[in-house]
Amino acid sequence: MLNKIKSQMLNLGLKFISVDDKIVRMILETSSSNINEIVLMPAVKIVMKKLVNRLQNKIVHGRVYNGILNGIKVSIIRSQVGCPNAALMLECLKRSKAKIIVRVDFCGGLEKNEVSIGDIVIPKTAYCGDGTSSEYIRANQTLLNRLESITNPLSTTQNLIASPQTIFISKPNEILKELLIRDARALYPSKVRELHLWTTDALFCETYEFIRALNSINIKAIDMESSILFLLGQLYNLKVASILSVSDLPGDPQYDLLKSNEIHPDMDVGISNTIKILINVLPKIQHSL
Repeated sequence: MLNKIKSQMLNLGLKFISVDDKIVRMILETSSSNINEIVLMPAVKIVMKKLVNRLQNKIVHGRVYNGILNGIKVSIIRSQVGCPNAALMLECLKRSKAKIIVRVDFCGGLEKNEVSIGDIVIPKTAYCGDGTSSEYIRANQTLLNRLESITNPLSTTQNLIASPQTIFISKPNEILKELLIRDARALYPSKVRELHLWTTDALFCETYEFIRALNSINIKAIDMESSILFLLGQLYNLKVASILSVSDLPGDPQYDLLKSNEIHPDMDVGISNTIKILINVLPKIQHSL
């Protein structure tokens, strides 16, 4: 009887909100009206903490942290790691007044002669090596006419039993990307890298064969969220870009986070510089709305 009463009260409350707002409340624990037009989206706790510590006039609405950065109203929402989590965030944001989403976090570098720990990476493309992007492309086949694709480079080194034969390529919003690049190069000209990036679902599957295959098509960095963010930005008409800091070098004997206990001293410096760039460029991002 008690559960029936609770269910009736819940359904009564739901009659007064839209289905879209219900989805946002389920995932972000707040109303869609509490999300600002500019959203900054870290994935890991350390980056979230650094951003939130810089907020002025901070107000917390569920999982949404609102405030002022460099005179601009922003919402900071931690996506958690991985494309499924990032996709959930974009599903919420498309149901809000959000117009611009910037992913700010870490990525891995794949070629130590070209990318160093602490470098700032602004992806010009993201190769959809994840499974979430494939599901959205399956469900929204109009995307096929808007995306470039290649044969999976891993097919040159191993038999593809479960991996897709075709890899699609998603791109950030060009205006937003250029704003980030210009400010990054003005502040740290020797540390900025505009690169092709691969997005993966599996942090622990970066074999030497895998890294060699990506290097063969000029991919120099890897993350776990950007491909789906760029893809859904295209699908939902949202301006999306990423600005990332290199945290480690997969396959490197000294600075592969999965094989070594040694943390490079430039890892924290790099993410702090990345956040500084993003905060510095926010007025220009606001102007682009």
